[in-house]
Amino acid sequence: MLASLAPFFAGLGSGASLIVAIGAQNAFVLRQGLRREHVLPIVLICVASDAALIAAGVAGIGVLVRAAPLALQIVRWAGFAFLLGYAFVAARRALRPTSLSAAGAGAASLVAAIGTCLAITWLNPHVYLDTVLLLGSLSAAHGDQGRWVFGAGAATASLLWFTILGFGARFAAPVFARPIAWRVLDAGIAVLMVVLAVLLVV
Repeated sequence: MLASLAPFFAGLGSGASLIVAIGAQNAFVLRQGLRREHVLPIVLICVASDAALIAAGVAGIGVLVRAAPLALQIVRWAGFAFLLGYAFVAARRALRPTSLSAAGAGAASLVAAIGTCLAITWLNPHVYLDTVLLLGSLSAAHGDQGRWVFGAGAATASLLWFTILGFGARFAAPVFARPIAWRVLDAGIAVLMVVLAVLLVV
């Protein structure tokens, strides 16, 4: 029984090690969770996107992605431009901080939040390199059946992480009731986006 679950736990650990790393997607989900704006659809999009990418990697799509370097270059520069744009928006928010109690007044629409989430998720080449190529390669070591169990474990890690990050962020709400906390958070997000954008093209 435990032997049959070994690929699942291997996928769970591998997925968690990649997903939990600080990145644009996690920063966006954290901010949405703190503001309590459209948390459920954002979490669902992140989980569904990861599940689709993991399934593609397990199915062997990673080989095709590796064979199409031009596609990765296009995504790389599109992601670079988007991350710099998001960094600018976050920096502007840092210069004009608001408290949590007033956050609802300037809440982004559901369509805008979904669009931002999809862009952050799918315009990031690291998503394809890590989720599709790396997890896909690791899954191959578990055989034809075991690789799908591995993929299920990685998808479960994504489900747990984004649920905790999105819905657990509200417990930090008292801290973010002060404008200075939002200023620090948004300034940190702005710096993170610039760093990630530079790393994409360097």
